[in-house]
Order: sequence, then C-alpha cells, then structure tokens
Amino acid sequence: MLTTKDFRKNLKIEIDGEPYVIVKCQHVKPGKGVAFVKTRIKSLIDGKVLDENFRSGDKVDIPNLESREMQFLYKDDPHFIFMDTSTYEQVRLGADAVEEAMPFLKDNLELRVLFHDGTPINLELPIFVDLEVTRTEPGFAGDTSQGATKPATLETGHEVEVPLYMETGEIVRVDTRDGEYVERVNQ
Repeated sequence: MLTTKDFRKNLKIEIDGEPYVIVKCQHVKPGKGVAFVKTRIKSLIDGKVLDENFRSGDKVDIPNLESREMQFLYKDDPHFIFMDTSTYEQVRLGADAVEEAMPFLKDNLELRVLFHDGTPINLELPIFVDLEVTRTEPGFAGDTSQGATKPATLETGHEVEVPLYMETGEIVRVDTRDGEYVERVNQ
C-alpha cells in the first residue's frame, strides 16, 4: 500500500482495480481544514485523464505491473501482434492500446509491453526510432542559413519536417516523445 506522502510524478498506482500513472501532483496545506494531495492521473489501460484529490494519509494499492521486451511483428486488423523476444510467445493488442505508438510502429521494432495482471495493456516505445523517408519534395540549393524545412512522409505514414537537403529513401531518426525529426542516419 502507498500513502499520499509517497505520491510523486510518474508513480504508478491502482484505483478500483485499474492502474494509473500520476501525471501531476501537488501537496496542499490549506490554512483551515485537512491537508490534501491534488493529482492528475492517467489510466494506463485507456488513457483517460482524471483530476483527483486525496486526503492526507489516504492509501492506494500498488498495481501488479510487468514490463517485457517484445518485438512488433505485424498488424492483423483490428489487432497488433507482438512477440516476446525471450519466450517467442505472441500477444495481441487492440488499436486503442497502440494508438499513440502507431506513427512509429514498423516491422521488427523492439519495444516494451506493459502487462497488468498478465494482460497486455500498453506500449513503452524506445525514445528514438529510425524510419525511412518515403515521400518528400526534391532537395534544392538555396538559403539554408535559417534552418529551412520541408514536409516528409515516413514509412509508417507519419509526417515530419526535415531539412531541405533530405531526399526520398534516406533514413531519419525521430523522437517518439514529440514525433519530431532529430537527425539523418548514415547507413
């Protein structure tokens, strides 16, 4: 059991049998009344965000979570198939659990799958993924002193802004936290 004094950002807690992660947490001591903790929590199952207040000393459960190294195999509508890299066991995740990761999922991508009580519920992507540029306007010489960019479509369908010199077929590194271009990858 955890108490409100243990609350901090990114702590995983369980409320009514559902795992949540604390996104924001503020301990409040009003001049009158009982101290409380004002939190914003996000469900690890469906992603819904709640603002919740807990009185000082309230207790919450610790969720039964396990994270496993897995590899994305393929999409089988409406599911996505992943394989455990140590046991070769395959699991299916629904589109709602994979929604945030879809712009970065490519075959054989290694990532972590989060399990709650043995059921896969969420993905933890690597911070950077390397993706091929499948469509962009041809590069041209010009004023690049201001860091000009152009749109590019990647192999997963995700669009990013890349420098003017990038060509179709090149590999770029993308930050999965914000979906932005980081750098060109030399093959």
